[in-house]
Amino acid sequence: MEFTGLHHITMITGDAQQNAAFYGDLLGLRLVKKTVNFDQPQAYHLYFGDETGAPGSILTWFEFPGAAKGRAGAGAIHTLQLAVADEAALDFWEQRLTGASREPGVLRFEDYDGLKLELLISDLGNAPLVASHPDIPEAYAIQGLHGARAYAVFHNVEDSILTDLLGFTYEGDGEYVLNGSDRRFRFAYDAPTHNHHEGAGTVHHIAWASNDEDHLAWQARIADAGGYVTDVRDRDYFKSIYFRVPSGVLFEIATLSPGFAVDEDPEHLGEALRLPKQHEHLRAQLEQTLRPVDNPRVLA
Repeated sequence: MEFTGLHHITMITGDAQQNAAFYGDLLGLRLVKKTVNFDQPQAYHLYFGDETGAPGSILTWFEFPGAAKGRAGAGAIHTLQLAVADEAALDFWEQRLTGASREPGVLRFEDYDGLKLELLISDLGNAPLVASHPDIPEAYAIQGLHGARAYAVFHNVEDSILTDLLGFTYEGDGEYVLNGSDRRFRFAYDAPTHNHHEGAGTVHHIAWASNDEDHLAWQARIADAGGYVTDVRDRDYFKSIYFRVPSGVLFEIATLSPGFAVDEDPEHLGEALRLPKQHEHLRAQLEQTLRPVDNPRVLA
């Protein structure tokens, strides 16, 4: 039993329209789903990825309007790494991203909320997961997620939960790699300098992709190891379980199906507000109270 790779990473933002403009237009990802938070339906939940919203390409955000900026600290992911093809792609992005910092093989920048991001030339051999954008040549487009770095108190001690329970390989100095059946992903720990303060620009959780038939077995494996794991949550586009690893980072395991086209035409993903089945009765109220979010794909 193994993960297929990364599924998605979820963040917090204070402004959904800025979120769509930055990730859907400036970075060229496709807004593949515009829905709301299952537990707090007054908050948007926006999903960005490649053309189909394939696992390994997906970044998602909960919007809490006007949320103060947070600060990543112990027990939280602080940097997201996105893959590009080569130095020519980094040249393109260095021109497109104002204020980015270039080093050999990597371009560092922040989003409007202060979330740290890196574009780098991936060494993992993953197939490109690319979205179409009129201003971004396909050869230079973001090709999916490469890695994530988190803060952990025992950053340089091998975490056996990652290696023995979840199937990561430890490479030393806080560095791990997940060799999934479909895709690979880098995960790393760094020494924290302060406590975590949740807010806009911080990461809420990271999700790993599971074959549907293995999902309950993963839940049992975590419980049998003495970990607290939630019941299975139906998120309409996948099913999920949640648990924290010893570092404090919140992990999710999400199924591959049914996917984002279950309630929308694949040609029109992210264009209409889709509501979880349990909140459909709130549609009239939510359409009045949620601030409109323009999909860059529709405006193009």
